[in-house]
Order: sequence, then C-alpha cells, then structure tokens
Amino acid sequence: MPELPEHLELKRTRVTCNTDAPIDTESILYSGAYASLGVDNSSLDSFFKDFKVVVNRLTDDDIEFDMIGIDAALANAFRRILIAEVPTMAIEKVLIANNTSVIQDEVLAHRLGLIPLKVDPRLFSYKSEKDEPNEKNTIVFGLHARCKRGAQRLTGITLLPFEVSVIERKGFFVKSEELKWQPNGSMFPLEIEKKGSDSTSKPKTYTNFKSSQDSQPEFSSDPICPKYPDITIARLSSRQEIELEAHAVKGVGKEHAKWSPVATAWYKMLPEVVLLQDVYDDKAETLIKKCPANVFDIEDTPAGRKATAARPRACTLCRECIQEEGWAEYVALRRKKDHFIFTIESTGALPPEVLFTEAVKILEEKCVRIISELS
Repeated sequence: MPELPEHLELKRTRVTCNTDAPIDTESILYSGAYASLGVDNSSLDSFFKDFKVVVNRLTDDDIEFDMIGIDAALANAFRRILIAEVPTMAIEKVLIANNTSVIQDEVLAHRLGLIPLKVDPRLFSYKSEKDEPNEKNTIVFGLHARCKRGAQRLTGITLLPFEVSVIERKGFFVKSEELKWQPNGSMFPLEIEKKGSDSTSKPKTYTNFKSSQDSQPEFSSDPICPKYPDITIARLSSRQEIELEAHAVKGVGKEHAKWSPVATAWYKMLPEVVLLQDVYDDKAETLIKKCPANVFDIEDTPAGRKATAARPRACTLCRECIQEEGWAEYVALRRKKDHFIFTIESTGALPPEVLFTEAVKILEEKCVRIISELS
C-alpha cells in the first residue's frame, strides 16, 4: 500500500505546537482525502490492527490508560458517557421526622444526595414515578443523631487533636457513617392509623419490600453503606437533633450530578517532544532549566553531554522550551491525534475499570439501536 509523503503524514497524524498557537488541529476523516496518492484514509483493517488499550496505572479509585488508534470523537464519546450515562445509586428522597439543626431541610437533603454509596447499581432496576418503592429499585437508609444536653457548640472553641476526636464521638459532627442501611425498607409509617383500627396489623410504610435485601447473597457478605464514612453531614449544638430516612434510587448523571459515577473523566493527546538537532553541554543545561515539567535529561556520549527527551509524557505543552528566539530550530512539540491518555476517577460506586467497560457497553447499545433504526 502506498505511503503518504512525510509532510502530509505529519499533518494527518500530529498536532504541531508552535510558539504562538497549535496548527493542524483538525482530524482528516474523509476516506478519499488522499485518493489521488493511492492512499485509503479509512481502512477498517488498519483500525483492527492498530487499536489497543494499554493500562498504565490502576488503583481502587482511579485508572490511567492509553487508547491508541481512535479518533478524538470516540474518546470524547467515552468521556461523556462516563459522566452522564453510566448509572449509579444515589439518595433521591429524604423523609425528615425531626431537624432542629441550623441546616435547612432542603440543604440537608442535597448534602445527603451527594454522598457516594458503595453498591453495585447493576443489581437494581430503574424506578419510575408510577412504580412503588420495593427491594429491587430502592435502598433505604436511616439516620438519627442527637447532641447531648449541656454540650457546647464546637465553633469558636480551640481544641487539641485528641480532644477533637473525643468531641466527635459525642456527636457534634454527624458523619456519613451514621447512615444505617435498612434492608427491610422504610420504618416510617405512611399514615396515622385511625382510632379503633386493628393495632396488631403492621403499619403501612413508604416502601413495600416483599423480602429483606440482606437475604440476597450479593449483600449478605458486603452490606450497603456510604463509600466514605467520614463525610461531614452536619454539626449539632446542645439538644439539637436530626432524625430522617433517606431513599436511594438508580439514575444517571445527565439527570443530576449526584448520579455521576466519576469525580472526573478526562483525556489528552499523547505529547511528543522531538529534538530536531543535537543539543550539547551548556546548551543542554539551559534546555533542562527551561522545562518546568522536567521532560529533558542529559546523557554522556563520546561527543559530549547530550540532551534527550527522557520523559515526553510529562510534557504539558507550556512551550517554555521554545519561547526564546532560535529554540524552535532545536525542539519540536507535537501531539499524536490518535493516541489518548485517558484518566478515570471513580466516586466509589464501581471500580474505575468496570466503569470503562460499562461505558463501552452503552456505546455498543447506541450503535446497535442506530443500525436497527436505519435498517
């Protein structure tokens, strides 16, 4: 298969960063763009051959991987799906029985909704407005915190570190660990029973659980709880109290940010730092001092101490190395258009590697739906 001339190949595959602005930023997607040169610009075989995902870092909360051989549109599609379309469980309804704290009810409910929950949303179904809350679409948490009578408010008091821990245990701080999972559903009665009614009958509550959620094998060994137990919900002063019930349902981030499974999902094109000429000795030392990202290094050669681009991935394209006149003849800064460094930071509902596979499934479902509608 014929190959493109070097200058056209560079224009097609690289973004060049000059001192004033980047150039060649557009993607050339038209399959016949280089037909006159005998080059097919959209070979499916080359996609299957070149595309790959390389994981560079994986922890409980984040993952960094390289996506090689795709266009920016696909990378951005994954980013948008991760933020807005991968479902999670979040607190949607808050039933407040008593709140004598300084936090208004609606503010308290909003804070509770943003607490990440450690539960797999794939085990639950979506709840519509017509559906009754049950064990398959709703998770119920209870919270009851009270500050002891005669205790002083924390604000304005200077405490030693060991004194702070003692105060917290007495209940000045209401933490997310106070949210207790109720596997049998709501405990709040839906309505006051009429006088003379059968007192032995079970009062109707805000949920209709047919069975206990902790009887399911997925939850018996791994009970549902907030992902982080030390999130401060409120501060209570003397004789203040909060008693409430929180109902979590399944949703997606495009409806409200509390359902977004990622703290952030972002990508950047792979930086490429090319030394157009050899840089030796004092000039090499000057080049190293110019770079705030510590991209360059020096190695000893028979011709002298030579500068090398040892860590090109660390380049932020600040262009400090080429700002001074004449340095653009030695250093070229580029980005690869089909190579993306992708980072996903999970809020904790699902592991970051699972979030990406779920995003792939959602994109696949979209493609299948479009194909079926077109056919």
